[in-house]
Amino acid sequence: MHDSTARPSAEIPGPAVSATWLANRLGSPGLVVLDGSWYLPGSGRDPVSEFDDARIPGARYFDIDRCSDPGAELPHTVPAPEHFRRCAEEVKVSDASSVVVYDGSGVNLSAARVWWMFRYFGFDNVAVLDGGLRHWLASGHPVESGPAVRTLEAAAPFRATPRPHLVRSLDDIVEAIGAADRQIVDVRPPGRFAGTAPEPRAGLRGGHIPGSRNLPYTSLVDSGTGLAIGGNELARALREAGIDPARELIGTCGSGTSACAFAWMMARSGHEDVAIYDGSWSEWGGRDDVPVDTGPADPP
Repeated sequence: MHDSTARPSAEIPGPAVSATWLANRLGSPGLVVLDGSWYLPGSGRDPVSEFDDARIPGARYFDIDRCSDPGAELPHTVPAPEHFRRCAEEVKVSDASSVVVYDGSGVNLSAARVWWMFRYFGFDNVAVLDGGLRHWLASGHPVESGPAVRTLEAAAPFRATPRPHLVRSLDDIVEAIGAADRQIVDVRPPGRFAGTAPEPRAGLRGGHIPGSRNLPYTSLVDSGTGLAIGGNELARALREAGIDPARELIGTCGSGTSACAFAWMMARSGHEDVAIYDGSWSEWGGRDDVPVDTGPADPP
């Protein structure tokens, strides 16, 4: 007999879930909620302290910095599969889990990076909480505080199997400049893209990769609610920025984090294979042997 009181299925329905969807499924077997908050250098925000102050009940903290390549000179470099496997298992994510990621930025700054990393390593049952902690609180849902309780459950196996087509190197970007079938989409703020505003990381040139388009990640969310913009609004934003979804799209930003918000938005619209330039501006802007343009993007 069907049990009408049973908790709804926690099977992830797509790249995004709503606060209501998650609230109805908290505590479901196999559902793991991750706080993937991360903030730019100089922001004055401490994601670990904020996690202790207020988090979605039962959430576990996923440290983007620690779960990047520990031996890389650049920030947020994709780690080796074994390193990511350990990170996943430490927060009790297994091959059988359903994962929802959120952050506290209010603009989906970093949650999508965690979503993208899981997808890069072959795991698809993962979604971003639309609106993040900001919308969760605005919707009246509860939070908990204090040190997170460490569960005693044994780590179940997580297989990390990379999908190379989702990441691009500096050489790939050099080849993509001017290519008719590819577009580079830079989601940094307009001032940083144009080279008129300073980079948050010292020692980087200002400007952008020649021929790249600018679509600031903050334009992908409603400023009043923090929710992702709708499909029609996204289509208009792409059109105004001169971005053609029919071409191969490569996202870039400061360190490969906020560019994943663009990949997430495109996945919501059915374009699941947006790649990320792993080094992003931390690499490109730190070199003197690759070209840099300044000013606004070229006309579409």
